[in-house]
Amino acid sequence: MTITDAQLHRYARHIILDEVGEEGQEKLLASKVLVVGAGGLGAPLLLYLAGAGVGTLGCVDDDVVELSNLQRQIVHGTESLGELKVQSAAATVARVNPEITFNAIEARLEPGNIAEIIADYDLIADGSDNFATRYLLNDACHFARKPLVSGALMRFDGQLATFRSWEDGAPCYRCIFRDPPPEGFMSRCEEVGIFGAIAGVIGTLQAAEVIKELLGLGTSLSGSLLLYDALETSFRKIRVKKDPACPLCGEAPTITEIA
Repeated sequence: MTITDAQLHRYARHIILDEVGEEGQEKLLASKVLVVGAGGLGAPLLLYLAGAGVGTLGCVDDDVVELSNLQRQIVHGTESLGELKVQSAAATVARVNPEITFNAIEARLEPGNIAEIIADYDLIADGSDNFATRYLLNDACHFARKPLVSGALMRFDGQLATFRSWEDGAPCYRCIFRDPPPEGFMSRCEEVGIFGAIAGVIGTLQAAEVIKELLGLGTSLSGSLLLYDALETSFRKIRVKKDPACPLCGEAPTITEIA
C-alpha cells in the first residue's frame, strides 16, 4: 500500500512520529478492528480509530439510539434518536474519515454467530455493557487467537485490559474474574448510573491500546489490569498472572468450545 499525498497530510502527526512513520501508518490503513458496541466505550473508540486511519472498522450492536444515551455516547446526536446505533455511528465515522471502510453489523453476539463475525478482523475491542458478552468474547478470542482489548465502566470507575491468552503466561478474562456474577447483580449503567465522561476516559485509553497492539508499540497491557477512579483522579495498574486452574486457558481446560 502506498500512502497518497492527501493521506500524508491527513496522518501527518502520526507519520512524523519515529515510532509510527509511513510504514506504521500503512499498517494501520491495512488493519481491521471489530468494535463490539456503539455505546459509551464504542463511541470514542470508533472516532479515534477512524481518525487514526484504521482502514476497516466493524461495529456490532443491535440497539437503537435513545435520549439517555447522549450523555456519554458521543458518536450519536439528537438527530439520530430512534436510529440503529451502527447506522448512526457509520454516518459519524464517515464525516470524520470518509476513507474508512465501515462494516455496520446489526446483531447481538451469540455462540452461534460470534466465530463468523470476528473471523475477518485482526483485533477485537470490547465495549459491551453486559457480562454475558464479555465472557463470550473472551472465550471466542482465545480460541481464534485474536487480541482482545477490553474496557468496562461502572458509576465513577473504569477498567481496561488486553488479553492474549493463547500466549505463554498471558491470562484471559476468566483468570481474573472466574465466573459471571450471580443473576440479578446490578451492572448496567441504567441500573447503577454512569458518570458520562468516564466513557471518554476509558474509551480513549482503549483506542490507544488498540493502536499500540496493531503497531507493536510500547508495553502491552496483556498481563495487567488498569483501574481508574474518577473521584480520586487515580490510576492503579495491577499485574495479573495466568491462572493454572482457569477453565479456559489453564493447564486442564474444561471449556473447549464456545457455548
